[in-house]
Amino acid sequence: MKRVADHLSDILETIRPLPALDVHLLDAHGCVLTEDVVAPWPLPQFDNSAMDGYAVLADDVSDATEESPVELPVVADIAAGDLDVSAISSGLCARIMTGAPMPAGADAVVPVEQTDGGTARVRIMAPAKLGAHVRHAGEDVSAGDAVLGAGTYIGAPQVGLLAAIGRDRVVVRPKPRVVVISTGSELVEPGNPVSLGQITDSNSFTLTAAAREAGAIAYRIPPIPDDPDRLLGLIEDQLVRADLVITTGGVSAGAYDVVKEVLSRLGTVAFEKVAMQPGKPQGFGTVGEENTPIFTLPGNPVSAFVSFEVFVRPAIRKMFGAARLHRQSVKAVLQQTMRSPEGKRQFARARLQPSSDGSYLVTPLGTQESHRLGDLAYANSLIVVPEHVTEVTAGQVVDAMRLENRKD
Repeated sequence: MKRVADHLSDILETIRPLPALDVHLLDAHGCVLTEDVVAPWPLPQFDNSAMDGYAVLADDVSDATEESPVELPVVADIAAGDLDVSAISSGLCARIMTGAPMPAGADAVVPVEQTDGGTARVRIMAPAKLGAHVRHAGEDVSAGDAVLGAGTYIGAPQVGLLAAIGRDRVVVRPKPRVVVISTGSELVEPGNPVSLGQITDSNSFTLTAAAREAGAIAYRIPPIPDDPDRLLGLIEDQLVRADLVITTGGVSAGAYDVVKEVLSRLGTVAFEKVAMQPGKPQGFGTVGEENTPIFTLPGNPVSAFVSFEVFVRPAIRKMFGAARLHRQSVKAVLQQTMRSPEGKRQFARARLQPSSDGSYLVTPLGTQESHRLGDLAYANSLIVVPEHVTEVTAGQVVDAMRLENRKD
């Protein structure tokens, strides 16, 4: 059998990052920058008020108290967006709104809560330090600063920063388009009646969701029966929109394993036995004129999910240029003795939790059969047991692959 590390290495050597695209700002959300972005102007662009209140000279109100307030004439009303802002001099003030530009000469803002709210004259009941409640031009970003570098994952805060410096388009590596196909004549769509011998398709839903969590744009195809011609036609049709294809089911050694039958004579797909549990039967290669990568995963639900996490997720993330290809692993103290098959790397569903001293504790779930979705739904990690280890006892430290959704 092929080693897990070797199979993953062969996959990542085949996968190529997608070409960069110039896209609209909102379409860049969830993508990775391929350019350095420089601010053309400072942030804030001008001195402005951080509070609703009164723009003053700090020296004028240095002695103000509730018992002995300072009274000043109000010579202007300045709203956010005002383009014609006058200056003030000592002994005067201006009523000002949050975000409004500071008038020349003013060097502090007194919050309205510390005044009587007057409009012609105002009684100020507290002093203001120099610069109080003033956002100074360039205190966040200076003009010419490189605010985001190539390789940055664009989340909501990055979208906001790009908009603030006037960028409506950026160059990114786009999200891969992934098509997910479940095969098997026994499969029916959720919501439909299920007869004896039939099962509701869950794999395509699991894998489509997993692909989206990995950062892809994923399309799910309704299950297709064990018909080689229909499967071949479907795959060929989907290559028009797919950067990567995933099939599940039909890759073992049975008489009706049509995925293996069809793809063995198409493209460069190779079917191999990988030394892992669950997920031994694996297929990978490229198909079509564009050499589109295709993964053929086992049909058992847990096998399909684990195979995705170990092999497909890193490929998707390499395609859109993510800095982190693999799930984070942590060291954890095993809470229950477990056995593992000799010669296979085991990926055991588990619950990971922090302990009081900052370390981690991990407990395997259930009996680890590859059809048990209930246990998988409660797992937040996979215990990884090396090929040469057949037993791990409670209290030993193991590697736990965290399954939390991180896109960066």
